[in-house]
Amino acid sequence: MKLKKLLSALMAALCLTAFAGCSGNNAATTEAGGNNTAETDESLNKVLESNKFILGLDATFVPMGYTDENDQIVGFDIDVAQEVCDRLGVELVKQPINWDTKETDLDLGKIDCIWNGLSVSPARAEAMNLSEAYMQNDMIFTVMNDGKYTSSAQLEGKTVAVQNGSTAQEILEGSDIGKKVAVTAIATNVEALQQLELGLVDAVFLDSVVANYLITTTGKNYTILPETVGEQEEYAVGFRKKDCALRDKVQSILSEMKADGKLGEISTKWFGSDITTVK
Repeated sequence: MKLKKLLSALMAALCLTAFAGCSGNNAATTEAGGNNTAETDESLNKVLESNKFILGLDATFVPMGYTDENDQIVGFDIDVAQEVCDRLGVELVKQPINWDTKETDLDLGKIDCIWNGLSVSPARAEAMNLSEAYMQNDMIFTVMNDGKYTSSAQLEGKTVAVQNGSTAQEILEGSDIGKKVAVTAIATNVEALQQLELGLVDAVFLDSVVANYLITTTGKNYTILPETVGEQEEYAVGFRKKDCALRDKVQSILSEMKADGKLGEISTKWFGSDITTVK
């Protein structure tokens, strides 16, 4: 228990550093003659001058950002990002990426941010400049609703699918139950759930936001086992480590949207109520 509390405290400290933003840091380094100054941070100007904000996403992550039946990328995160871009006066470019190499795409400048149900973790807080958390999420097991499994303990010795490169994979493989099941890493949650329906795996370990949305909107014969695994997660937007101006501007607009009710309106459209945590 002491170890668990220590790890939780460490993660909180790392994430607090990431969420603190860069506005103050810019001012300090400007006076000290540092490199990461407001003058040299052109991340926001680059977006404004190009008139494009390139959002990287896994285009299968229902309901945050995914490709619908009309081959259009839609979702909660997409609607929020579109409103942010409208207020910035730039075009939103939705760029599907390989989730397993998302940090590389960001660092190489192929995208301006990762915005697609990006779960906060110490490693991501270290590698990226994260926004403040805008939503909470639990990690759960989903099984077919046929009465075969009613608790996660019954999955011992069974096969569980999880998205490759996700925090779900990290959490499952590091958990007690994860050591008692056969973990199969699959490219997307959609493919994992398809394998569940085909009987190729016994369960899928994924975000409760995804599972609950699919169950309530698609009529799929899934059910969620009652136990959660790991600590409650949070979603944030990931920017390049030095892109302070862009990160802080997006954060400021999200706060404006929360205050004027637009963020709550979008959340209600997708989830039935305002479940966002933006301050």
